[in-house]
Amino acid sequence: MKLKNKVVVVTGAGSGIGKELTLALLEKGAKVVAVDLREESLLALKELVGERSKYLSIHVVDISDKNAVEKLPETINKEVGEIDGIINNAGIIQPFVKVKDLDYEAITRVMNVNFYGTLYMVKAFLPHLLKRPEAYIANVSSMGGFLPVPGQSVYGASKAAVKLLTEGLYAELKDTNVKVSVIFPGATETNISKNSGIDSSHFSSDSSKPTIKMLPASEAARLIVAGIENNTPQIFLGKDSKMMSFLYRFSPVFATNLIAKQMKSLLPK
Repeated sequence: MKLKNKVVVVTGAGSGIGKELTLALLEKGAKVVAVDLREESLLALKELVGERSKYLSIHVVDISDKNAVEKLPETINKEVGEIDGIINNAGIIQPFVKVKDLDYEAITRVMNVNFYGTLYMVKAFLPHLLKRPEAYIANVSSMGGFLPVPGQSVYGASKAAVKLLTEGLYAELKDTNVKVSVIFPGATETNISKNSGIDSSHFSSDSSKPTIKMLPASEAARLIVAGIENNTPQIFLGKDSKMMSFLYRFSPVFATNLIAKQMKSLLPK
């Protein structure tokens, strides 16, 4: 779907990939509806885009609140016009601990934001998207959605749910005007830990260990936009995501052991 003159909703738009997606979409000539939990982030985003703010609509919404999400399509329609696409980017990680040490409050929060938030957005907007000449749903899963990551097992479960939900939508909507993509970011430069309320002070600081080269959020956004414009069903962000997808399909046990070894230093003893 070519994005020029389209109205696209982006969740988690106040920072990280979401902010860069907003900028990239505006560059493409789209109108962007930026949704985020943090009003200060949205106001900063509006200031950042300057003159292009006339093509930007900001909405403070908790996507894990079903009632709030269900009101969004009508609100946006009145303010901006018919919606042509949604990019479900908002997400949080869990504390870097094993399942046995993860409390139920954190588990519920991760599932509510990552899976239910995405599901609420899809359910709220899909009836409207089906009425458009062409439309798009892009859901951000994770490399952790197809590969088990120790210390992020529940986060991975939430993103695996997003993966299968999106792939199911792709199959269900194949003969409609609505195209669907699932997105798999690898290691990306964002402030997701801070926004998730995660204390990362216990991470290993051993400089002798090899560091993972992270994909800039701006490059991640560019790849997502290109994938949408090319109607790409699966969008992999970063060499690590592509490589681990291949390894996991080729040898799940080998890939699992490899990532477990790499993550070992990040987990509390």
